[in-house]
Parts: sequence; structure tokens; C-alpha cells
Amino acid sequence: MQLHNKNAVIYGAGGSLGRTVARTLAMAGARVFLTGHRRESVQSVADEIRTAGGQAEADVVDALNKNQIDEHLSRVIATAGSVDISFCLIDTQSVQDLPLIDMSLEDFLRPVTIGLQSFFLTATAAGKIMQQQRSGVILSLTATPGGIGYPYTGGFAPACTAMECFSQNLASELGAYGVRAVNIRSAGSPDSRVFVDAIRQYPGVMNDVLDSMQNDTMLKALPRMQDIANIALFLASDLAAMITGVTVDATAGTTAALNYRAPKTIANAGNNIIAS
Repeated sequence: MQLHNKNAVIYGAGGSLGRTVARTLAMAGARVFLTGHRRESVQSVADEIRTAGGQAEADVVDALNKNQIDEHLSRVIATAGSVDISFCLIDTQSVQDLPLIDMSLEDFLRPVTIGLQSFFLTATAAGKIMQQQRSGVILSLTATPGGIGYPYTGGFAPACTAMECFSQNLASELGAYGVRAVNIRSAGSPDSRVFVDAIRQYPGVMNDVLDSMQNDTMLKALPRMQDIANIALFLASDLAAMITGVTVDATAGTTAALNYRAPKTIANAGNNIIAS
């Protein structure tokens, strides 16, 4: 198993993506320590993993609170002996679909503050332990606006850019100790809770939004949550032992260039090319 004898700490494990990542790492052999604001949500994930034969423990930890993070990691060390993987996936509470000139400072700064503070606190706490171990992987997640100008993404865009920069700098400092830091940039997963809830509430609008997002990609498709979890598994494993200090792009080609002018499908019939 790719993560046999590895211990993974996941913040925001009660969310839809956190749950998917936790299950994937656990099924690959990792012992997962799941944290979140509400015990019920993370406990349900832990129970699901245990039922499937994996190892999981749940705890209440505020990823914006240094003392809670440090205390939890101390318990992980006392219980499991090491912290091998750290992945912060808490919600940044971003406001989007609003022009920057119409946005309040509070709404603009919120995702920047939450994203950077949670990533800094969880990553540096894990990094101190991993430095002593001389091994470990610190993962993070951003999205398309981190790599390309993308309108109406509010403070989420600069939050992504700053997190990617921080991950790179962290990798440069911890690499000499055998610790890797890698960011994953997603195009947004249509099966994640935020999209599913929005589709349920605004089906007409969201269908247009998703069509537009898909049309921006080169593959004309958006990554599912399992796609992101699979990338996390690969990056956390020894198969990616030489990958650090970079952002792995999982935007289906969007950040290489907006691709909305390319046809969705092309069928070649003899000398005739038909686009639709």
C-alpha cells in the first residue's frame, strides 16, 4: 500500500473534499487523523473509514487556533509517533460572482485571512515536527485564479496566489531536511458540496456557470473530487519523492490559457472537420 505506516492529519475533513481525500489516503494505508469544527461531521468520516477497514481518528480542532493545532499534533505524536502528511482543506468563506469595485473590504480580505492563517499555522506546526523527523509532506489546495486572471473571484484569487507562494517558500526552507511542500491547483469540482448546494438552489444559473467553467478548460471537463484526492495520494507517496516547491496544475489546462474559443467536440469525417 502506497501510504503504509504513514500518519496523515487533515484539517477540514468534514467537508466534501476533505472526506474524499481522507477516504482515499486511508484506503492507501495511511492512518488518518481527521479534524474539523464539529465532531459529528468528522466522526462520521472516521466511522465510514473504519467500517471500510481503514484507520481513522476524529477530533475537534480549529485550524485558525495555534494552541489547538499544537495540542492536537502533540496527541498525534504521542499516539502514532510521527506526522507524515499535513493537508489543510478548511473553507475560506469567499464571496464571489461580484465585481471587485462593488465588494466590501471585509468580504475581500476574509478568504485571504482564513486561507493564509490556517495554512501558515497548520503547515508550520507540522513543519517543525517533520524537520526533526527529517521527512514529511505538506499539501495545500488552491484553484484556477491562482494561475490566471479570472474575473469575479473576489479575494479568493489573491488568497490562492499567496498560498502558492507560501508553499513554494516553505519547500525551499524545509527541503534540506527531507520535507516536501506541494500545492494542488484545482479548476473546481462540480460534485463538491458548494457546487451541489448551489445547483440545487439555482439550477438555471449554475448550469450556465458550470458550462462556462468547463468551456474554459482544454479538456472541456472539470476535475471531480476523486481526481483531486488521487493527486493528493500520489504527491503524499514515495512515487513523488522528487516533487516539491511546485504547484501541480489540475485545472484541465485552464491556467495554460483560457480555451473557450476551442470547440467542445471535433469529429473528423474524411477531409471534413465538423465542430460543435
